[in-house]
Amino acid sequence: MAKPRRRSTRTSLKTLEETEETTETGVPASADIGTSDDRCPACQDEGEQSSNSERESWVRCDACKSWFHWRCVGQQGDLETVDRWYCQPCLSEDAMRSISHKPPVRKSSRKRTTRDLVDQHMGAESKSSKWLRMLEGKPILKESFKRMKGEDVCLAWLEQDPHAMEEPIIVETPEGLGMKMPPEELTVADISKILGEATPIEVIDVSTQSNSPGWTIGKWAGYFSTEPTSRDRVRNVISLEISGTALGDQVVPPRLVRDLDWVENHWPHSKKGKGNLWPKVQLYCLMGVGGAWTDWHIDFAGSSVYYHILWGRKTFFFAPPTPENLAAYEKWSGSEIQTTTWLGDLVDKVYKVDLVQGNTMIIPTGWIHAVYTPVDTLVFGGNFLHSLNVVTQIRVKDIEIATNVPKKFRFPLFTKLCWYVGESYLRDLKAREELSPRILESILSLANFLVSESRIIERGSEAAKKESKENVPGEKVKDAPAIARELRWRVKHALGYTSDTEGDHTHDDRFGGVIRTPAAVFKNFVPKKWDRVVDEDAGEEVTKIRALRPDSLDGWVTTWTDGWQDDRAGEAEVSKRRKVIFRVRKTESGIERQRIERTIEDWSWSDY
Repeated sequence: MAKPRRRSTRTSLKTLEETEETTETGVPASADIGTSDDRCPACQDEGEQSSNSERESWVRCDACKSWFHWRCVGQQGDLETVDRWYCQPCLSEDAMRSISHKPPVRKSSRKRTTRDLVDQHMGAESKSSKWLRMLEGKPILKESFKRMKGEDVCLAWLEQDPHAMEEPIIVETPEGLGMKMPPEELTVADISKILGEATPIEVIDVSTQSNSPGWTIGKWAGYFSTEPTSRDRVRNVISLEISGTALGDQVVPPRLVRDLDWVENHWPHSKKGKGNLWPKVQLYCLMGVGGAWTDWHIDFAGSSVYYHILWGRKTFFFAPPTPENLAAYEKWSGSEIQTTTWLGDLVDKVYKVDLVQGNTMIIPTGWIHAVYTPVDTLVFGGNFLHSLNVVTQIRVKDIEIATNVPKKFRFPLFTKLCWYVGESYLRDLKAREELSPRILESILSLANFLVSESRIIERGSEAAKKESKENVPGEKVKDAPAIARELRWRVKHALGYTSDTEGDHTHDDRFGGVIRTPAAVFKNFVPKKWDRVVDEDAGEEVTKIRALRPDSLDGWVTTWTDGWQDDRAGEAEVSKRRKVIFRVRKTESGIERQRIERTIEDWSWSDY
């Protein structure tokens, strides 16, 4: 739909691509995209280009996406009444195109109260109480989410509780979580010094939920130290990823996050670090001033979130990721009702959660949320994908595609990560690793997604084939279609499914809604639980070992799998992390005891 715009902003409200919606965990879910060219193609000379630039109305062609002065192309008509608009060249190119107008607005003599929604949601310079008045009379429920001790947030909890990671959990103190955070005395000025004052950062203007250009961490530190009454606008920093920095070295996510995180456990260590592209979403520093507000959103690809309040306070509003709520969110975020409707009115329930200094929260897959900052607050957190709810992760990814979220604001390298995970689970299934039914059902959704990618590789358009092939990590996945289909077959076999035809899919209706029930023998199957599971970190050690770099040796994969090293080679630094899991349970004949030890080695060469 055509909309009038000032040239100073050049922002269209037509699609989600051009409306900023940012996440409180640091990554925008969609972007405010203007145009880099301020020239009107219909202007006759340079003088017209700058005429009344601050008050100029613009219109965008719905075909070629070019921008024009309305005074140059509108024949003095009312731009507010235009629905779809095309420039003259595009009209001439396709006889099916025509300029359309909105239907006339029905008028009523009944008096209405004017609603300033921008002011209600956050306000350009409004007090927090002004935004809070918007919530008066809204049916917001007091949350009853689980409070847990840090030491209980572990793999044993996931194995013993069938509903673990289905709702947000709150840990009131960090003890036992196995995470590392900077000291509570850390200030924004300290962060500026650590990162370097000239480091550019993205700053959100809360009143518009869009980026404010030209900010550095030094400038932000100056703004943050200003008295609240003297700040010109309410601003927020929620996109500062700090991996690989001195500040990032002070942050380690909770133990459970590291145990579940796909990037941590499946993305090759040799493909991380300097000179490599990999999904850097684990470490964010969030700095918000009192009165900041982040509108309703789902974190990209439905990723889960860990969120620690170093100091300050936050208030979250949550809606569960039910199919109905996700459908309402998709409709809301993909249309103009986003600018006129509070999403909380469209979902079945909204919960409110207050977090204070020292609290840590884990937000599971797909939970829809908005965030309010009552006082100046410093938070550290991050995003992670995992194997407990892949179906919702992919559902959210589909929503992002349907609502035109630009690729740069989706989960980075999502499909390539899925291939790494699929290849890893295929190896586990071949080795007869024990996987719970919950994990197997989730990995089946992953396999279905990878099969759909394989079909694109086999039968898609040339452009689609090229993109899908580029997402396959060739060093791990030699035959993508074969791996995808074998993974699906093995998962179904483990679950008791009796066939694996192309049209045979599970509850994931992305592939036609066909439902396959497991074999009867598995109908009431409940796996026997372990009586006790102990998950221990056995420590980490760093050693120096002489060994050849992989790129200096033919057939290095086989050689390194055999554990070979050469005293004549260069010196490598090896970081070894050990994890030990003890599991015991009674059996008919006695006791079954398992001791599983995993050693993870990260090799690096200083000249690599």
